[in-house]
Amino acid sequence: MNRWIKLGVSLAITVGCMWWTLKGMQWEETKNALLSANWAVTLPVYMVILLVIHLARTLRWGHLMSGLEKVPFKPLNEASAIGFMMLIILPFRLGEFARPFLIAQRSNIRRSPAMTSVVLERIIDGLIIAVLLRVLMFFVPEDARNIDRIRIGANLMFLIFFSGFLFLLLARWKHDAVIGLMRKTMGRIAPGITEKVVHMVDGFVGALKQLPDAKNMAWFFVWTAVYWVINGAGMAFFANGFDCSGAEGRACLPLQFDYFYGYFLLCVVIVGMMIPAAPGSAGTAQLALLIGMGVFLPEAVVNSSGVAYANVLWAVQIVQQILFGLFFLVRSHGSFSDIAGKLSDEQQGKLQENS
Repeated sequence: MNRWIKLGVSLAITVGCMWWTLKGMQWEETKNALLSANWAVTLPVYMVILLVIHLARTLRWGHLMSGLEKVPFKPLNEASAIGFMMLIILPFRLGEFARPFLIAQRSNIRRSPAMTSVVLERIIDGLIIAVLLRVLMFFVPEDARNIDRIRIGANLMFLIFFSGFLFLLLARWKHDAVIGLMRKTMGRIAPGITEKVVHMVDGFVGALKQLPDAKNMAWFFVWTAVYWVINGAGMAFFANGFDCSGAEGRACLPLQFDYFYGYFLLCVVIVGMMIPAAPGSAGTAQLALLIGMGVFLPEAVVNSSGVAYANVLWAVQIVQQILFGLFFLVRSHGSFSDIAGKLSDEQQGKLQENS
């Protein structure tokens, strides 16, 4: 029942965000923006950009796990593509466990250290985005529209990820003291949850002892830089495809982004996607994009071409990841229902153990 309550809340958040996204939309101008976009160039090039993003994301994960095992590209790529597809589709955050589950099937890496690599990725990415957003905001006027709510989101994101990073470093340095303190404080209130967190911390600390060597760690950060640089540039490129080049007299308000806008929007949408919503961050991603665009663009542009851009960008990214995942799932003779069922059964078992 708890899961269905969570699903209901996440769907309610998605519906609320979509309503907010569409409430001021100028329908005629939005339709014209969609009809007038430069699709012949924008879509093919952006699909290539998404391919580079996928490769960078996959290769950096492989380098991060190289201290455990050097996984060949083919099984690594399969686990990455299928895992990110399941992260989008599955409810209840089950997709978070898909990549560790899949890589354990294709290598000698156990799921616990594989999960640790995923958590470490998230923490590093969160810190990068939080810091980058704070730096970019120095170049945004203090009275810009929506900047106050973006600043709050940036500060919360930095606080969450930096605190998590410090806690894990402390647990690595003073493991016994941290575990003892957790059991004396949290353990008295929620012993089941505390033991689950202790188990996770133990797994994380153990995996930290098997970090990759300096060369592979350097490559991890190189591919991480490529991943985020291409992401932001791709968002700017895709926006500029809404140039009204095919308007032919129809009322159309073009989008004009430079790379600064692209990276600023990237950071804002990552902050927005932290809000729990339906699978694929439906609703929260579009709303975050509109809030970010509102900092620089007139309201009329945001509510027409901006709405078109936000929804099409989200849809293209989702469709690409699902198609990639399905392709590699079929090629590896896997079964979506089988993987999803195993993940769901294992998570349900863990919940019963901790209840």
